[in-house]
Amino acid sequence: MDRSPRILLVDDEQAIQTLLSYPLRKDGYEVVQATDGRQALARFEEGTYDLVVLDVMMPQLDGLEVCRRMRARSNVPIIMLTAKAEEVDKVVGLELGADDYITKPFSMREFRSRVKAALRRAGMPRSAEPEDGEEPLAVHDLRIDFAKRSVRVREEDVPTTYVEFEILAALARAPGRVFTRDMLLTRVWGDSAYRDPRTIDVHIRHLREKLETEAKDPEYLFTVRGVGYRFRDTGD
Repeated sequence: MDRSPRILLVDDEQAIQTLLSYPLRKDGYEVVQATDGRQALARFEEGTYDLVVLDVMMPQLDGLEVCRRMRARSNVPIIMLTAKAEEVDKVVGLELGADDYITKPFSMREFRSRVKAALRRAGMPRSAEPEDGEEPLAVHDLRIDFAKRSVRVREEDVPTTYVEFEILAALARAPGRVFTRDMLLTRVWGDSAYRDPRTIDVHIRHLREKLETEAKDPEYLFTVRGVGYRFRDTGD
């Protein structure tokens, strides 16, 4: 990238704008600011961005709706800022296509680490990028087409979020292998620093709800207690 990475910073609090924009500019990034959801979408339409940092609680349109609209037209990395009590917003934000979230209050070290990781990951091949000639995987009633990023179970198409597909693809490519939560965080986000391992649990739960006949008695995604998760082995 010849130019400096361009970041859209969206928060309705001027103090937060000042606090976050200074270290970003110091790190060499170009920062464009927006103070509400509608202004954020207008700025997003006007230019090209390498990253969006998006607060959940805002006037006009909240961050979740802004995230949904941005994701409908772009794969730009999105980091959401949430308050500590907004646990449900973290899950909804990830479901809508956010790449990461940071819980307030947070340190500048954590914030800068997340930004760098998101920009680095945006320039890397996706972990679920199909290899040349890679065939779709079929296990019992489940079919995963890596090239098309599509999933079918019991002859029905199953919509998955970006993160869900990345986790499923990582597990399914190594049937029987146990992945720790940190390993899966690294596969999807490029590192596991400052991230809550329970994020993986949330996505596994949603995948089971979509893929398994009985989520409590899974056929495909197994918990290895105290360690992590694995995909169904040929011997299962």
